[in-house]
Amino acid sequence: MIRAAIVVVACLLVGCERTVSVPRSADADAFGHSAPTQHTVRANRALEGLLDLDDPADFANAERGLIARSESLRITRDDGRVVWDQDQYAFVTGAAPESVNPSLWRQARLNGLHGLYEVTAGVYQVRGYDLANLTIIVGETGWILVDPLTMQETVAAALEFARAHLPSKPVVAVLFTHSHVDHFGGIDGVLTPEERSAVRIVAPEGFLHEAVSENVIAGPAMTRRAALMYGRPLSRSVRGHVDTGLGKEPAANGRISILAPTDVIDHTVQRMTLDGVRFEFQFAPGSEAPAEFTFYLPDLGAFCGAEVLSRNLHNVYTLRGAKVRDALRWSNYIDEALSLFGQRATSYFGSHHWPVWGTAEIVAYMKKQRDVYKYIHDQTLRMANQGLTSAEIAEAIELPESLRGEFAVRGYYGTPRHNAKAVYQFYFGWYDGVPAHLDPLPPERAGRRYVEFMGGADELLANAEEAYAEGDYRWVAQVVNHLVFADPDNVAARALLARSYDQLGYQAESGPWRDVYLTGAYELRHGPAASEVNLADAGGLLARIPIASFLDSMATRIDGRKADGVEVTINVVFSDLEETHVLTVENAVLHHRQGRADPVASATLTLTRSLFLRLVTGAAGLRETLFSDELEVDGSVTDLISFFLLLDRQAGPFNIVTP
Repeated sequence: MIRAAIVVVACLLVGCERTVSVPRSADADAFGHSAPTQHTVRANRALEGLLDLDDPADFANAERGLIARSESLRITRDDGRVVWDQDQYAFVTGAAPESVNPSLWRQARLNGLHGLYEVTAGVYQVRGYDLANLTIIVGETGWILVDPLTMQETVAAALEFARAHLPSKPVVAVLFTHSHVDHFGGIDGVLTPEERSAVRIVAPEGFLHEAVSENVIAGPAMTRRAALMYGRPLSRSVRGHVDTGLGKEPAANGRISILAPTDVIDHTVQRMTLDGVRFEFQFAPGSEAPAEFTFYLPDLGAFCGAEVLSRNLHNVYTLRGAKVRDALRWSNYIDEALSLFGQRATSYFGSHHWPVWGTAEIVAYMKKQRDVYKYIHDQTLRMANQGLTSAEIAEAIELPESLRGEFAVRGYYGTPRHNAKAVYQFYFGWYDGVPAHLDPLPPERAGRRYVEFMGGADELLANAEEAYAEGDYRWVAQVVNHLVFADPDNVAARALLARSYDQLGYQAESGPWRDVYLTGAYELRHGPAASEVNLADAGGLLARIPIASFLDSMATRIDGRKADGVEVTINVVFSDLEETHVLTVENAVLHHRQGRADPVASATLTLTRSLFLRLVTGAAGLRETLFSDELEVDGSVTDLISFFLLLDRQAGPFNIVTP
């Protein structure tokens, strides 16, 4: 009876999703995306006159040192699920199609080059097997690996390919340059049991905490938004996803894990010798990631910029959602690295993209990277101090000519516009000082009033169609979005908004901007795609997350209206951890403390860590919960059920582009 009751709670935590569709235009592709208009074609062609898109230098560098390339690159799991498919980007070749910004197309072609490359004697990279690069540094007795990719499957394939073309050696050390999953998640795919017991893991101070905590509390919202940022439901085609700017896309459907560091980098310059190779580290927390380092190999003249540097303008604010980064601090780290390492280096390589060779070229590249972040920072503050708001600054900011023509700082990932908004947010927050913006109506109520003021839906759509014909797609999107939020079942509004998103996506130079617009168009036509999250595949990572972090996350799922007036205390005993946490609800807030069980608690739940996580996330199945030997309940079953019913259901992908 008790187990059956718990099963009911677990089932109630799982919801369902709604799908919709709208009529397709006559020129639509199989996914409904409309053809590029003449306004879009002209806008993209105009960019060709502003940039030397035929400059061969980057292509020469991206192919320099090529040792081998696989004819086909498609990585699958044992069950046949695809984890990585570079082959699906075979269409990215030749001149840019009319539906892709030609500058982004150029970056997409460069990011499509994959294989095993020599950077300099003793340093190799496997590129194009995931979003990030796997770097191999040859030591006296083994290999030192830098950033073992996102998934076990992708890094295992990359390492296998390298071993087929280089004298194979055991892995003796692994460097995690920073705390983002595409740089550590594949760790279990590179180590044999023998190597695992002896390997040195080098990471920046705070790495483990930042790596496991970044997405716990805000994970569902970040994951949902990431689907738009990376164009997860889009076709890989000239009217769909072509590139992120940083690389093709994050790997998916594979297994991720993490290992605790054996060696911690916590200051600059920190020196270390790994398997006979000398390293000099720069500690750079709060740059591109909360925990990050760069390093220099003095005996090889090689500098690794991790992701502090990249071959594009990076994100000061990421569209999937995260705390904004400090652009000034980021620029200062690059300047410090330039002073410490740049003028000694003869080769540069990073966690993404392709290398740079020659000291003069490296210095010039680092200066441009340093200055693009500082320029955006300084100009944002200059204009803010003149009274411009965030939106006005984003519209006004323009890079100087010396930076504007440099491909390595073009807005393929971050953009000057949204990075300027990030700088504004860093200093001033969300409020721009305009009284009308202090407490505006929410989108649905505002939408209904806008539609009414504009003469009704038919009048609004007629005017919006005229604006669309004029090529004013930003305005069309802004206006018609009001109608969609006022009446989400208006298929004509959804169709027009989707078409405007198509054109904005086709014109975008930023990979994430393109994907956000085109995924928005996709969802207007088809509804949100099902989530790809599989907790079992993240078991190695989840095992490292402290119970307290999950309880903090659980507290954010308490429905305050349901919990109003409820007072309940639950002991949760983790039998496999020998830990007890006391959960208390009062004033519609969930608190938790680790320590002794409360003797007057309403109920005591004894179970394993793994079953608890599956239960609270809705992943525990009927048979697993009902017959589990990991579960025991003492006390009031009614109070226990009442407690779990206070939690919001995990209802699949929520709406973003519609109410």
